[in-house]
Amino acid sequence: MEPRPRPVAVAVNALLCVLSLCVSAAEAENVTTYDAKNFGAKGNGVDDDTKALVAAWKKACGTPGTVTLVIPPGTYYIGPAHFHGPCEALAITFFLQGVLMAATDLKRFGNDWIEFGWVTNLTVVGQNGGVIDGQGAASWPFNKCPVRKDCKVLPTSVMFLNNQNTVVRDITSVNSKFFHIALLHNNNMRMSNLRIHAPENSPNTDGIHIERNTGVIISDSRIGTGDDCISIGQGNHNIYIARVHCGPGHGMSVGSLGRYVGEGDVTSIHVTDMTFQGTMNGVRMKTWENSPTKSLAARILFENMVMKDVQTPIIIDQKYCPYYNCEHRYVSGVTIEDIKFKNIKGTSTLPVAVLLRCGVPCRGVVLQNVDLIYNGKAGTLSHCENANATYVGYQHPEPCA
Repeated sequence: MEPRPRPVAVAVNALLCVLSLCVSAAEAENVTTYDAKNFGAKGNGVDDDTKALVAAWKKACGTPGTVTLVIPPGTYYIGPAHFHGPCEALAITFFLQGVLMAATDLKRFGNDWIEFGWVTNLTVVGQNGGVIDGQGAASWPFNKCPVRKDCKVLPTSVMFLNNQNTVVRDITSVNSKFFHIALLHNNNMRMSNLRIHAPENSPNTDGIHIERNTGVIISDSRIGTGDDCISIGQGNHNIYIARVHCGPGHGMSVGSLGRYVGEGDVTSIHVTDMTFQGTMNGVRMKTWENSPTKSLAARILFENMVMKDVQTPIIIDQKYCPYYNCEHRYVSGVTIEDIKFKNIKGTSTLPVAVLLRCGVPCRGVVLQNVDLIYNGKAGTLSHCENANATYVGYQHPEPCA
């Protein structure tokens, strides 16, 4: 192995402090560092580096103590790669200095492309770019999910699954085949300084999808895709999102909820200081009708939002269905209560800037200090169904009658 460069040790020490695992300078010298190229990775954008990167991960994961796996500058062409624990390492850092470039043959993939799973004290950090390129353009024509319920789901670029105490920062994700990043069954996760990009017409390229997690923080990031910038799915608790710029895309959603059997509740969500620019929606809650089981979405706060040319900035939609033929037999089984929209201002590109469409009456919906102006000639409107909303402070458009 080549001698470990000192800058890597310094950077790793700083990362461990972010994880509340700060180590002394002497202890930092004991960090074990592996270079993926020493395991056969070429990084030339042509040779398949999947086996080399997985082998390097297994070595790093199996090493006791504090460990860093460096992916040096270069372009690493890889197929499905699972970076799994449990690890012998006390803390492990995946240090991406180059570009990970996805294979384009869909036959190689299952549900995801890169998967970090069953790891404790994991850090995924980028430097000098740190790009994850899903090469999704070749796959988007095969995505029928926007129009068919029984569609084949394309692979997510990066899945975080069953991890404890995770930091993800300074990473760029471009042109995912499906979701860019998905979080499933994680506890205590911090994500910051992410750059996520895909064309506005790319289908289902959600920036970050969150499902069945506890204790997630997402901050100081820019996301522009063909779908939701951030989507908070079922079974989440204690999610905090701050200072995220969203656009283009469909906005930021809690949902969709209520489609499948056994969905978990969504509680204690705080979204603050976001800017939406040119998006289809701003902040939105969406639930399906005809829910097979009941669930709850409660204690959710959206505050300090700026809307710039957003079609519909504030939405509760309990009749969500993106397909042409939708059944309307039963109201949504998702109970919505204690939802607050506070300090939301800006411009809409449709007359109805506030849409509150509840199934069974929503409980505890509050709008406080809302100032939204339609860019067209007519005035700005609100539309409500079974919302029973409470209005506090300045309101434009006028509250529903």
